[in-house]
Amino acid sequence: MIAANGRLKIAIQKNGRLTDDSVALLRACGLEFELSKQGLYSPAKNFELDILSLRDDDIPEYVQDGVADLGIVGENIIKEKRAHVETLIRLGYGWCRLVISVPQRGSIRSLADLRGKRIATTYPVILANFLKQQRLKAEIVELSGSVEIAPALDVADAICDLMSTGATARFNGLKPLYTVLESEAVLITSARVLRNKCKKELIDSLLIRVSGSLQAKGKRYMMMNAPVTAVPGLRKIIPSLKSPTIVPLADEGMVALHSVIAEDVFWDVMEKLKKAGASDIVVVPIETIIA
Repeated sequence: MIAANGRLKIAIQKNGRLTDDSVALLRACGLEFELSKQGLYSPAKNFELDILSLRDDDIPEYVQDGVADLGIVGENIIKEKRAHVETLIRLGYGWCRLVISVPQRGSIRSLADLRGKRIATTYPVILANFLKQQRLKAEIVELSGSVEIAPALDVADAICDLMSTGATARFNGLKPLYTVLESEAVLITSARVLRNKCKKELIDSLLIRVSGSLQAKGKRYMMMNAPVTAVPGLRKIIPSLKSPTIVPLADEGMVALHSVIAEDVFWDVMEKLKKAGASDIVVVPIETIIA
Protein backbone atom coordinates (compact mmCIF):
# COMPACT_ATOMS: atom_id res chain seq x y z
CA MET A 1 0.00 0.00 0.00
CA ILE A 2 1.13 3.54 -0.79
CA ALA A 3 0.20 4.74 2.68
CA ALA A 4 2.45 2.20 4.40
CA ASN A 5 5.53 2.11 2.16
CA GLY A 6 7.64 4.22 4.56
CA ARG A 7 8.46 6.92 2.01
CA LEU A 8 7.83 10.64 2.46
CA LYS A 9 4.64 11.86 0.86
CA ILE A 10 4.29 15.39 -0.44
CA ALA A 11 0.97 16.76 -1.66
CA ILE A 12 0.90 19.33 -4.46
CA GLN A 13 -1.92 20.95 -6.38
CA LYS A 14 -3.13 18.69 -9.18
CA ASN A 15 -4.24 21.48 -11.52
CA GLY A 16 -4.02 25.18 -10.80
CA ARG A 17 -1.86 28.24 -10.46
CA LEU A 18 0.69 26.53 -8.16
CA THR A 19 1.08 23.29 -10.11
CA ASP A 20 3.75 24.21 -12.66
CA ASP A 21 5.92 26.10 -10.16
CA SER A 22 5.66 23.28 -7.61
CA VAL A 23 6.69 20.67 -10.16
CA ALA A 24 9.55 22.91 -11.34
CA LEU A 25 10.77 23.34 -7.75
CA LEU A 26 10.82 19.60 -7.11
CA ARG A 27 12.71 19.00 -10.35
CA ALA A 28 15.16 21.79 -9.46
CA CYS A 29 15.82 19.88 -6.23
CA GLY A 30 17.17 17.03 -8.36
CA LEU A 31 14.14 14.78 -7.97
CA GLU A 32 13.44 12.48 -10.88
CA PHE A 33 9.80 11.56 -11.40
CA GLU A 34 7.14 11.17 -14.06
CA LEU A 35 4.13 13.18 -12.98
CA SER A 36 0.92 11.26 -13.59
CA LYS A 37 -1.67 13.45 -15.31
CA GLN A 38 -4.55 11.20 -14.34
CA GLY A 39 -3.40 9.35 -11.23
CA LEU A 40 -2.94 10.44 -7.64
CA TYR A 41 0.52 9.02 -7.08
CA SER A 42 3.95 9.72 -8.65
CA PRO A 43 7.04 8.17 -7.00
CA ALA A 44 10.46 9.85 -7.18
CA LYS A 45 13.09 7.52 -8.61
CA ASN A 46 16.09 8.88 -6.69
CA PHE A 47 14.67 9.98 -3.33
CA GLU A 48 12.41 8.35 -0.75
CA LEU A 49 9.47 10.53 -1.79
CA ASP A 50 6.05 10.05 -3.33
CA ILE A 51 4.18 12.97 -4.91
CA LEU A 52 0.43 13.13 -4.37
CA SER A 53 -1.58 15.29 -6.77
CA LEU A 54 -4.61 16.68 -4.94
CA ARG A 55 -7.11 19.53 -4.94
CA ASP A 56 -5.46 22.47 -3.20
CA ASP A 57 -8.41 22.80 -0.81
CA ASP A 58 -7.71 19.27 0.48
CA ILE A 59 -3.95 19.61 1.03
CA PRO A 60 -3.95 21.29 4.49
CA GLU A 61 -6.32 18.67 5.91
CA TYR A 62 -4.37 15.77 4.38
CA VAL A 63 -1.18 17.10 5.99
CA GLN A 64 -2.93 17.82 9.28
CA ASP A 65 -4.34 14.28 9.41
CA GLY A 66 -1.06 12.60 8.43
CA VAL A 67 -2.19 11.29 5.04
CA ALA A 68 0.61 13.40 3.52
CA ASP A 69 3.82 14.26 5.38
CA LEU A 70 4.38 17.50 3.46
CA GLY A 71 2.31 19.82 1.33
CA ILE A 72 2.79 22.77 -0.99
CA VAL A 73 -0.16 25.12 -0.74
CA GLY A 74 -1.07 28.79 -0.57
CA GLU A 75 -1.28 30.44 2.85
CA ASN A 76 -4.79 31.59 1.97
CA ILE A 77 -5.98 27.97 1.84
CA ILE A 78 -4.34 27.12 5.18
CA LYS A 79 -6.04 30.03 6.92
CA GLU A 80 -9.41 29.36 5.31
CA LYS A 81 -9.32 25.69 6.33
CA ARG A 82 -8.03 26.56 9.82
CA ALA A 83 -5.57 23.69 9.48
CA HIS A 84 -3.20 22.77 12.32
CA VAL A 85 0.00 22.59 10.29
CA GLU A 86 3.52 24.02 10.52
CA THR A 87 5.16 26.12 7.81
CA LEU A 88 8.68 24.90 7.03
CA ILE A 89 9.67 27.43 4.36
CA ARG A 90 8.12 30.11 2.17
CA LEU A 91 8.58 29.26 -1.50
CA GLY A 92 8.52 32.64 -3.22
CA TYR A 93 5.86 31.91 -5.83
CA GLY A 94 2.08 31.81 -6.03
CA TRP A 95 1.91 35.31 -4.59
CA CYS A 96 -1.52 36.86 -4.40
CA ARG A 97 -3.70 39.09 -2.22
CA LEU A 98 -7.14 38.53 -0.78
CA VAL A 99 -8.76 41.89 -1.43
CA ILE A 100 -12.07 43.55 -0.70
CA SER A 101 -13.13 45.26 -3.92
CA VAL A 102 -16.08 47.55 -4.54
CA PRO A 103 -17.83 49.02 -7.60
CA GLN A 104 -15.80 51.85 -9.13
CA ARG A 105 -18.84 54.12 -9.31
CA GLY A 106 -20.40 53.06 -6.03
CA SER A 107 -20.69 54.88 -2.71
CA ILE A 108 -18.35 52.60 -0.74
CA ARG A 109 -15.08 54.45 -0.20
CA SER A 110 -13.82 53.16 3.16
CA LEU A 111 -14.06 50.09 5.38
CA ALA A 112 -16.64 51.87 7.53
CA ASP A 113 -18.92 52.11 4.48
CA LEU A 114 -19.12 48.28 4.43
CA ARG A 115 -21.20 48.26 7.59
CA GLY A 116 -24.50 46.54 6.86
CA LYS A 117 -23.45 45.70 3.27
CA ARG A 118 -23.32 42.32 1.53
CA ILE A 119 -19.85 40.96 0.71
CA ALA A 120 -19.51 38.00 -1.67
CA THR A 121 -16.55 35.66 -1.21
CA THR A 122 -15.20 32.14 -1.50
CA TYR A 123 -13.23 32.76 1.72
CA PRO A 124 -15.95 33.14 4.37
CA VAL A 125 -13.73 32.11 7.31
CA ILE A 126 -10.97 34.61 6.59
CA LEU A 127 -13.47 37.35 5.82
CA ALA A 128 -15.47 36.67 9.02
CA ASN A 129 -12.30 36.89 11.11
CA PHE A 130 -11.30 40.11 9.40
CA LEU A 131 -14.70 41.74 9.94
CA LYS A 132 -14.59 40.69 13.58
CA GLN A 133 -11.16 42.26 14.02
CA GLN A 134 -12.39 45.46 12.38
CA ARG A 135 -15.61 45.40 14.45
CA LEU A 136 -17.65 45.62 11.29
CA LYS A 137 -21.03 43.96 10.89
CA ALA A 138 -21.68 42.94 7.30
CA GLU A 139 -23.45 40.06 5.59
CA ILE A 140 -21.18 37.42 4.09
CA VAL A 141 -22.51 35.94 0.86
CA GLU A 142 -20.66 32.66 0.28
CA LEU A 143 -20.16 31.75 -3.39
CA SER A 144 -18.30 28.90 -5.04
CA GLY A 145 -17.07 30.91 -8.02
CA SER A 146 -17.56 33.92 -10.31
CA VAL A 147 -17.32 36.28 -7.35
CA GLU A 148 -16.42 39.30 -9.51
CA ILE A 149 -19.86 39.52 -11.12
CA ALA A 150 -21.77 39.45 -7.81
CA PRO A 151 -22.18 43.26 -7.54
CA ALA A 152 -23.34 43.55 -11.17
CA LEU A 153 -25.97 40.87 -10.50
CA ASP A 154 -27.00 42.63 -7.28
CA VAL A 155 -26.04 39.54 -5.31
CA ALA A 156 -23.63 41.61 -3.19
CA ASP A 157 -22.43 45.17 -2.65
CA ALA A 158 -18.75 44.23 -2.54
CA ILE A 159 -16.51 41.19 -2.97
CA CYS A 160 -13.58 39.64 -1.14
CA ASP A 161 -11.53 37.61 -3.58
CA LEU A 162 -8.00 36.72 -4.65
CA MET A 163 -6.20 39.29 -6.77
CA SER A 164 -2.85 39.09 -8.54
CA THR A 165 -2.81 41.76 -11.25
CA GLY A 166 -6.29 43.19 -10.63
CA ALA A 167 -7.19 42.99 -14.32
CA THR A 168 -10.26 40.80 -13.76
CA ALA A 169 -11.63 43.13 -11.11
CA ARG A 170 -11.17 46.19 -13.33
CA PHE A 171 -12.84 44.39 -16.23
CA ASN A 172 -15.89 43.88 -14.00
CA GLY A 173 -15.99 47.51 -12.92
CA LEU A 174 -14.42 46.97 -9.49
CA LYS A 175 -11.61 48.70 -7.62
CA PRO A 176 -9.60 47.44 -4.62
CA LEU A 177 -10.59 48.86 -1.25
CA TYR A 178 -8.54 46.91 1.29
CA THR A 179 -6.08 44.01 1.35
CA VAL A 180 -7.26 41.45 3.87
CA LEU A 181 -4.41 38.94 3.41
CA GLU A 182 -1.18 38.55 1.46
CA SER A 183 -0.36 34.99 0.49
CA GLU A 184 2.28 32.87 -1.22
CA ALA A 185 3.04 29.18 -1.59
CA VAL A 186 4.57 27.51 1.46
CA LEU A 187 5.88 24.06 2.34
CA ILE A 188 3.97 22.65 5.31
CA THR A 189 4.10 19.63 7.59
CA SER A 190 2.61 18.54 10.92
CA ALA A 191 4.12 18.32 14.40
CA ARG A 192 3.40 14.60 14.40
CA VAL A 193 5.57 14.01 11.33
CA LEU A 194 8.44 16.04 12.79
CA ARG A 195 8.44 13.74 15.84
CA ASN A 196 9.11 10.76 13.56
CA LYS A 197 12.92 10.47 13.47
CA CYS A 198 13.14 8.75 10.08
CA LYS A 199 10.70 11.15 8.42
CA LYS A 200 12.44 14.15 10.06
CA GLU A 201 15.79 13.10 8.56
CA LEU A 202 14.26 12.83 5.10
CA ILE A 203 12.53 16.21 5.50
CA ASP A 204 15.78 17.87 6.60
CA SER A 205 17.52 16.43 3.54
CA LEU A 206 14.77 17.67 1.24
CA LEU A 207 14.79 21.11 2.90
CA ILE A 208 18.50 21.52 2.11
CA ARG A 209 17.67 20.96 -1.55
CA VAL A 210 14.65 23.28 -1.50
CA SER A 211 16.55 26.05 0.28
CA GLY A 212 19.50 25.73 -2.09
CA SER A 213 17.23 25.88 -5.11
CA LEU A 214 15.40 28.95 -3.80
CA GLN A 215 18.64 30.77 -3.01
CA ALA A 216 19.87 30.12 -6.55
CA LYS A 217 16.68 31.40 -8.15
CA GLY A 218 17.28 34.60 -10.08
CA LYS A 219 21.05 34.48 -9.51
CA ARG A 220 24.02 33.89 -11.79
CA TYR A 221 27.65 32.89 -11.23
CA MET A 222 30.02 35.54 -12.57
CA MET A 223 33.73 35.20 -13.37
CA MET A 224 36.09 37.92 -14.60
CA ASN A 225 39.76 38.79 -14.95
CA ALA A 226 41.30 42.02 -13.67
CA PRO A 227 44.56 43.64 -12.60
CA VAL A 228 45.38 43.23 -8.90
CA THR A 229 45.33 47.00 -8.56
CA ALA A 230 41.68 47.10 -9.66
CA VAL A 231 40.47 44.58 -7.03
CA PRO A 232 39.59 47.10 -4.24
CA GLY A 233 37.35 49.05 -6.63
CA LEU A 234 35.78 45.91 -8.08
CA ARG A 235 34.96 44.51 -4.64
CA LYS A 236 32.91 47.62 -3.91
CA ILE A 237 30.87 47.05 -7.08
CA ILE A 238 30.31 43.28 -6.91
CA PRO A 239 27.11 42.42 -4.96
CA SER A 240 28.37 39.09 -3.58
CA LEU A 241 26.67 36.71 -1.17
CA LYS A 242 29.77 37.01 0.99
CA SER A 243 33.26 37.98 -0.22
CA PRO A 244 34.17 37.29 -3.87
CA THR A 245 36.67 34.52 -4.56
CA ILE A 246 39.99 35.92 -5.86
CA VAL A 247 42.44 33.59 -7.65
CA PRO A 248 45.92 34.57 -8.99
CA LEU A 249 46.42 34.03 -12.73
CA ALA A 250 49.53 32.92 -14.62
CA ASP A 251 50.06 36.48 -15.87
CA GLU A 252 51.78 38.44 -13.11
CA GLY A 253 49.64 41.14 -11.62
CA MET A 254 46.37 39.59 -12.85
CA VAL A 255 43.66 37.77 -10.87
CA ALA A 256 40.32 36.07 -11.51
CA LEU A 257 37.30 37.10 -9.45
CA HIS A 258 34.33 34.79 -8.92
CA SER A 259 31.04 35.90 -7.37
CA VAL A 260 27.27 35.44 -7.34
CA ILE A 261 25.07 38.19 -8.75
CA ALA A 262 21.34 38.78 -9.02
CA GLU A 263 20.13 38.45 -12.60
CA ASP A 264 18.06 41.64 -12.48
CA VAL A 265 21.10 43.86 -11.75
CA PHE A 266 23.64 42.06 -13.94
CA TRP A 267 23.76 44.47 -16.89
CA ASP A 268 24.07 47.55 -14.72
CA VAL A 269 26.82 45.94 -12.63
CA MET A 270 28.66 44.59 -15.70
CA GLU A 271 29.04 48.08 -17.17
CA LYS A 272 30.48 49.36 -13.90
CA LEU A 273 32.87 46.40 -13.69
CA LYS A 274 34.14 47.03 -17.22
CA LYS A 275 34.82 50.66 -16.41
CA ALA A 276 36.63 49.63 -13.21
CA GLY A 277 39.06 47.35 -15.09
CA ALA A 278 37.38 43.95 -15.37
CA SER A 279 37.68 41.91 -18.58
CA ASP A 280 36.68 38.51 -19.95
CA ILE A 281 33.46 38.55 -17.92
CA VAL A 282 31.61 35.21 -17.99
CA VAL A 283 28.17 34.61 -16.48
CA VAL A 284 26.61 31.14 -16.07
CA PRO A 285 23.35 29.83 -14.52
CA ILE A 286 23.23 28.45 -10.97
CA GLU A 287 21.14 25.44 -10.05
CA THR A 288 21.68 25.37 -6.29
CA ILE A 289 23.35 27.41 -3.54
CA ILE A 290 24.14 25.64 -0.25
CA ALA A 291 25.02 28.32 2.30
